Amino acid sequence: MRTLILLILITVCYAGYNLLIKVSGSHTGSVNTAPILATMALQASAFGVSVAYLIYLTQQNASVTLPGKAFIWAVGAGVCIGLAEILYFYLFRGFAEDKPVAGSVAIPFVVGGTIVISVLVSVLAFGEPLKPVQWLGVVLAFSGMILLAFSPG
Repeated sequence: MRTLILLILITVCYAGYNLLIKVSGSHTGSVNTAPILATMALQASAFGVSVAYLIYLTQQNASVTLPGKAFIWAVGAGVCIGLAEILYFYLFRGFAEDKPVAGSVAIPFVVGGTIVISVLVSVLAFGEPLKPVQWLGVVLAFSGMILLAFSPG
């Protein structure tokens, strides 16, 4: 039950993340540096939340350690999310001569793509098994991406 609650909380937080980037990106204007500065504000606030939680944990006498390999992979993840955030802000304000992309299209497309790519890498690189019904979910997510990408308007 705790795992389900944790999954729901993470989902709500990621939904807020996506929606708030959409709103912020639509207010960045045409200044080229605004999406970068918005990304930095996002990451600074995420850092602040992490520091506050670390302080809480240390007050609970938790050990403060991070194995080297975990650090390296976390930095890699940070590079990926940093680039994704910058591009997200540009997407929602309009990139070059393109119009801004609606959140109702971009967010499900990105989330669906994340599902498809993550599942494929998890199966092919990490050897994680998937049941047929789970493969059906991946196919449906990919189908939804296709519909979002190629639907008129």
